[in-house]
Amino acid sequence: MPVPLPRTGPRGRLLACSALLVLALTAATSCSSGSGGGPSADEDPNAKITLTVNLFSDFGYADLYKEYEQAHPNVTVKENRADMGAHHQNLHAHLLAGSGTADVEAIEIGQVAGFQPEAGKFLNFLDNGVSKDQWVPSKTAPASSPDGKVLFGLGTDMGGLALCYRSDLFKAAGLPTDREAVAALMKDWPSYLAAGKQFLAASPNKDVRWFDSGGNLFSAILAQAPQGVYDAEGKVVVTTNPAVKQSFDLVAGAVRDGESAGIQAFTPAWDTGFQKSQFATVACPAWMSYEFKANPPADGGTWDIARIPGGGGNWGGSYLTVPKSGKHTKAAAELAKWLTAPEQEARLFKEKGYFPSDQALWTQPDIAEHTDPLFNNAPTGRIFSQSARDLNPQPLGAHGAEIGTALGNALTSIEQGKADPDGAWKQALKDVGNIVN
Repeated sequence: MPVPLPRTGPRGRLLACSALLVLALTAATSCSSGSGGGPSADEDPNAKITLTVNLFSDFGYADLYKEYEQAHPNVTVKENRADMGAHHQNLHAHLLAGSGTADVEAIEIGQVAGFQPEAGKFLNFLDNGVSKDQWVPSKTAPASSPDGKVLFGLGTDMGGLALCYRSDLFKAAGLPTDREAVAALMKDWPSYLAAGKQFLAASPNKDVRWFDSGGNLFSAILAQAPQGVYDAEGKVVVTTNPAVKQSFDLVAGAVRDGESAGIQAFTPAWDTGFQKSQFATVACPAWMSYEFKANPPADGGTWDIARIPGGGGNWGGSYLTVPKSGKHTKAAAELAKWLTAPEQEARLFKEKGYFPSDQALWTQPDIAEHTDPLFNNAPTGRIFSQSARDLNPQPLGAHGAEIGTALGNALTSIEQGKADPDGAWKQALKDVGNIVN
């Protein structure tokens, strides 16, 4: 995921344990419960064990845990969740200390590059019956050691991008509602924003904006550039990669033109924005479908999905890892492999909307032909599969998520009238400098 904003909601909404976790990075807490330090030993496969799984959001695993426990009567799975930032900070600290990790630890794709130097502290799945061929190279490379000999993370979902739009609001404004016609009208981001101006001029409801937030839109636009905020050598290129400033300026211009609702994503106000129909479009990765389910429009309006302007792109996705300091590494590896196996990834897509990173699934009929009644029976399987195929992977870096937050915050300051585009950009560069220096 290039330059992500903090992913929240069931796939990342900030959860209960946050500040206390940051203050106790080296302690095993209720939100980052250690599974016991020390080296893993060969264990009696029939011994009763509890496997701890540390996540930063709801991965949709509750029913899968029950199924796994039924098939493995000696295993109990205990899941802990924490704020995304604190979760990753804790993991770094526990790896450094050599104890305190869970048996299975999740890592978000925007954070995974920061763990590459510590690849040797995780179980190598290549030595445990896993083939990289299960995933596309863009998924396995970030969770591998620099020499490619260690695969320390198994891909869960990925966030292939699409454009979610309110077909009823489009119709009222005289815009096409058929998803193929929508995609044809908005082939790229300039044409998307031009359609936004048409919408604002013709919409009978002048309180409805074109998109939800500048930060969301910026993430989607920059996701399609060949290079984001890092280059292939791991150098931050915010000031030297023209795509960053171009994307920023494009969004800032749309904010100036009144197209943004100015509602920060993954906040209570954003939920209300969905419910009260305050915006007509959202750049939506597959995992965001939970938001549409949880907050249907109060006016009975309908959402649909079309191909993302510009084609391709990814926002989000995660990995499951097994730290070597865990107490039950062998059993943990089996659980992690099972949770990321094709059967489970397919099920999570059909039941939860989390698009699988297992590339073989993209052509299977139950995925490729999957439709979603939530989005007017749109062929979500085909749309997200095509987006994933069209993805141009970007180099990732250790502070990608934080840099994305800084840039997103700058756009928020414009939306809130606290800064003009030039001032916001200068502040963003200052904040990025503080992050990386």
